[in-house]
Amino acid sequence: MSSSAPDRSLQMTSTLTAAGDLVLDLATVQTPAPGPDEVLIQIEATPVNPSDLGVLLGPADPARARREGARTVIPLSPAALKAASRRLGHTLTIGNEGAGLVIAAGDQARDLLGRRVALLGGGMYAQHRLAKAADCLVLPEGTTAAEGAAAFVNPLTVLAMIETMRLEGHTALVHTAAASNLGQMLVKVCAEDQIPLVNVVRRPEQAELLRGLGAEHVCDSSAPGFDDDLRAAVAATAATLAFDAIGGGRIASQILAAMEAAATARMTDFSVYGSIERKQVYIYGVLDTGPTELLRNFGMTWNVGGWLMPPILMRLGPERAAQLRQRVLAGLKTVFASHYSREISLAELLEPEVLLASTRKATGEKLLINPTR
Repeated sequence: MSSSAPDRSLQMTSTLTAAGDLVLDLATVQTPAPGPDEVLIQIEATPVNPSDLGVLLGPADPARARREGARTVIPLSPAALKAASRRLGHTLTIGNEGAGLVIAAGDQARDLLGRRVALLGGGMYAQHRLAKAADCLVLPEGTTAAEGAAAFVNPLTVLAMIETMRLEGHTALVHTAAASNLGQMLVKVCAEDQIPLVNVVRRPEQAELLRGLGAEHVCDSSAPGFDDDLRAAVAATAATLAFDAIGGGRIASQILAAMEAAATARMTDFSVYGSIERKQVYIYGVLDTGPTELLRNFGMTWNVGGWLMPPILMRLGPERAAQLRQRVLAGLKTVFASHYSREISLAELLEPEVLLASTRKATGEKLLINPTR
């Protein structure tokens, strides 16, 4: 084994204590040594994704965070503590994905030594991460860690959405919170693949952003004529599948109603049960944590369900999943490029004001952690 690793390393942890506090800390741990088929990665960049915040904070309100020495402590309300009772006493590591330099390698993985790689696998909010060589995505020469840090979650979610569309026999998509980093990628991929896409945003400036990327159908939910605009866009695209990042409120219901209006307009016969065209909304995000409200004005042939990217990749099989990863690699600096508003250190994320800022659900506010800082 070749190695230039330090003996000790920092790892971010999140623990829910019996006292009802969520404790965030930077633990000093022994730097692991790679086995024969493993590598040790010095993490240089890891993004703050909504899924990471779900593990980091759980039900805790970051507005209540306070520093206690080197730790950050967030007291939970009784209701939040009850909801998270199964997490009591568990110390979790954070961070789904990231990129960095291979600084140590086992005998079977020497060809990765000195290479920059990306990894999906948890525990990335750390200075070092042990991984199987086979799980590493080798970044092309000239690719920075920041460019490769988000090579998995958002890009593969976009491609898995399109694969889901094809698997289920749909031909067009509706996407909410569409001005997000992920949403911008989806606009570009749908343009490449000539897939009709309806983008739902929440502010006029977001609509302009997407139109600047070439999006044809953009509907602003804050506009007075939103329902009419949505129905017109769904009719124009014949979209019968939607991916909803919002979750709460009536947006799923509004999308289903627009799909039903378009479907019944294509019918030649009347039915009290509405159209028999299948209408599907998948909820994959929780920007609104309130209840999902369905008004039931969209016939009887519809489905609303949860959706995650990993099960789709498993369904596709290793060969197709590998092809999707190669497509991501080819477009890391273009179609799948991620943009960050700020680069911070591991310790900075634990500052209460930075922690609170990381939870803001605003376009263009994505943070990147550089554990080498």
